[in-house]
Amino acid sequence: MGTVIRKFSFKGEVIIKLDTDEPEVYKNLDAVFLELHNNLVPFFIERSSFQKNDQLRVKFEDISDDAAADTILKAAVYLPLSALPKLTGNKFYYHEVIGFSVVDRLKGTIGLIRAINENAAQPLFEITKDGKELLIPIIDEFIEKVDRKNKTIYVDTPEGLIDMFD
Repeated sequence: MGTVIRKFSFKGEVIIKLDTDEPEVYKNLDAVFLELHNNLVPFFIERSSFQKNDQLRVKFEDISDDAAADTILKAAVYLPLSALPKLTGNKFYYHEVIGFSVVDRLKGTIGLIRAINENAAQPLFEITKDGKELLIPIIDEFIEKVDRKNKTIYVDTPEGLIDMFD
C-alpha cells in the first residue's frame, strides 16, 4: 500500500506515502500491517486524513510519541488481502497474477508467470517456459486482456522482445 515516510507531529502521527492509483480507497481503514524486522505486524488506526493526493496522515493507536513513531519510520505498509478493492478489466494486483499463463498475439503461449520483479526500472513479469526465464515489462500498452476466469493474460509485445530469450 505504501511506506511510512516521516513523522508528522510529536504526538506519534506519521505520513504514509501511498503507492496506488486510487488513494481515496484507503481513507477509512481500521488497520494495516507494517513490516518490522521481516514480520508483518498489525497496527490499528485511530484516525487518518489526506495530506496530499498520495499521502495519508495517520495516528496509530499504540504510537503516542516521537520515540514510538521513530520505530516505524520507513516501514512498508500492507493491507490484508480481504481489504484490497476488487480490480476489474486489465488492472490487477501483482500477487493476483502469479501462476497465470501469458499468451502473446504473435508468439502464442509464452509460459507461466512465476514472479513479478519490482526491482527493475520497470516492473517485469518473470515467466518460465521450458526451463527458461523470460522477462516482459508490465506496460499497459502491452496488455490486451486479463482473463481472470481462465488465469490468462493476453499481451501484444514489440517484435523481437520474446525472441531475445530463445
